[in-house]
Amino acid sequence: MSKKFWDEKFEIMNDGQMKAFQRDKLEETLKWVYERIPFYKKAFDDKGVKPSDFQKLEDLAKFPFTVKTDLRDNYPFGLCAVPMSDVVRIHASSGTTGKPITGPYTADDLDQWTECMARGLWAQEVRPDTVLQNAYGMGLFTGGLGFLQGAMRIGCAIVPSGAGMTERQIMLIQDFGTQALCCTPSYCMTIIEKAEKMGIDIQNSTLKTGHFGAEPWSVEMRSDIERRGGMHAYEHYGLTELMGPGVSFTCEYYKIHINEDHVYPEIVDPATLEPLGLEEEGELVFTAVQRRAMPMIRYRTRDICTLRREKCECGRTLITMDKILGRSDDMMIISGVNVFPSQVESVLMEFEEVEPLYQIRLKKKGYMDHIEVDTEARKEIYDAGREKIDELAKRISSRIQQVIGINVPVNIVPQETIERSIGKAKRIIDER
Repeated sequence: MSKKFWDEKFEIMNDGQMKAFQRDKLEETLKWVYERIPFYKKAFDDKGVKPSDFQKLEDLAKFPFTVKTDLRDNYPFGLCAVPMSDVVRIHASSGTTGKPITGPYTADDLDQWTECMARGLWAQEVRPDTVLQNAYGMGLFTGGLGFLQGAMRIGCAIVPSGAGMTERQIMLIQDFGTQALCCTPSYCMTIIEKAEKMGIDIQNSTLKTGHFGAEPWSVEMRSDIERRGGMHAYEHYGLTELMGPGVSFTCEYYKIHINEDHVYPEIVDPATLEPLGLEEEGELVFTAVQRRAMPMIRYRTRDICTLRREKCECGRTLITMDKILGRSDDMMIISGVNVFPSQVESVLMEFEEVEPLYQIRLKKKGYMDHIEVDTEARKEIYDAGREKIDELAKRISSRIQQVIGINVPVNIVPQETIERSIGKAKRIIDER
């Protein structure tokens, strides 16, 4: 009989044992960064705290936050705690808004990351006899090699297809009998759409599971992937700053479990930065528990969600996080209302007449920001004529107003207008 957990010691550890483990490891990590990274020594001193002030987990709130600009200001290795002779790999973010965020790893860091990825994939039905197709890009981005490492640790057959060449992805799924597909959720939808247009019954292919991350996606998109792709759609969450994917993962019951023996989570009020409790919505903050090359202390993710300590049907005791509502820096304030792209996506997914493809256009109207939504309809809507298209746009706009509370014009754009994603989908087009 196959084992249920990849790492039973930590996945079902009781709360008291986990807190004791975290306390001991965090004490080591705070001393580590204070003694080895000038940025953290100054930050701690400026805040008036020393590593010795950390006596219990709640004391972590006394320590300063780390933010993305700190990493850019110290680019490339100003926050690295070890000499380059101890670094075995360097990853980096895409750097689309400035210098990339670097992520150096020691051999132990890499091993821990691999274990976290194996833990998540195992919880998501991947086994040694699985054929797994890795359609993430293989490069500086952490996704491709992160999933590769976890799958290698499990020992399954890996098809390192990389991102793009969608028709070839479909051919490999058919010819190699792929059972597990790793990519962004938006690229999975691109694969499904292409297969449907090619007349291929992807719904009844060998695919059993999808392993998705790197971008926010709604429960409604998950349902659409499962319905049209004939697979279970699972989630991985992570950040280059912490390790990459592997920070958390969904189990068979779609609860998102945090690998809290490797990353310690907090929720803070994004306005006051004061700590919030379990089941309170706020900004997610992480501290590296064991990492040694570049351990982040109280890193502000900008992701908005809620933490919960609930018993999960899967048996895991790891703390869970809700799906990310959105990012505080992706949030748009329109007519005084906070709007996240995920809210728009959830409404669009209610309408079977449209494809799961959309872009939000952020515009200026006088002194005020306003938004419009572009989406593509299914072929039969276009075939039915302009009146049908306009009627659908009005229904979607009305539903968005019901849910979000503001008027949002909806444009049904011609087919193939919205760029198909092979990685992270670009959801907001700023035209101000």
